[in-house]
Amino acid sequence: MTSEAVVLVEGVSDQVALEVLARRRQMDLTAAGVTVVAMHGITNIGHFLARFRAVDPELRITGLYDEAEERFVLRGLEQVGLVNPAAGVEDRAWLESLGFFGCSADLEDELIRALGPEAVECLVAAQGQLRSFRTLQKQPALRDRSLHDQLRRLMGGRSGGKERYAALMAEAVDPEQVPRPLARVLACASGDR
Repeated sequence: MTSEAVVLVEGVSDQVALEVLARRRQMDLTAAGVTVVAMHGITNIGHFLARFRAVDPELRITGLYDEAEERFVLRGLEQVGLVNPAAGVEDRAWLESLGFFGCSADLEDELIRALGPEAVECLVAAQGQLRSFRTLQKQPALRDRSLHDQLRRLMGGRSGGKERYAALMAEAVDPEQVPRPLARVLACASGDR
């Protein structure tokens, strides 16, 4: 089956989180013709947009990005003719109308806020990583940071950490608390605007 929709995401952790959330919502991505594609860096978005539009100009293309990377999304959309640079930069609601949703500040930040830092710390403990996390918390650069920020550092500081915790947090988040950008990009990919 060919794809009817493609969700472009920055990396594997975003892909994993969306796939877990879709499964939890009984959304069969394959049956729905939805493919989640990790671009391995937001700066690759122009290439992926051009590639998928060349294959099928009618393909529904959506995306998830980190707020700070919005300029790359706009530049990629401009490269394929979906943004008119002469018209000026549009607002985030306009980007959402095109199917692109920004995480504030990133996927991990959204999921930690949705679950609450204490619940995420329990996930760290369940993974047998609490002792290691306590050592990390004692580092001078992190000592005075919030639990939320310390958890983000833990996830980003280890190979495979983002992917592991993205899956765990997506599995643990209450369906009513799924961060808006993640819920909206899945809805948009499935054709529900």
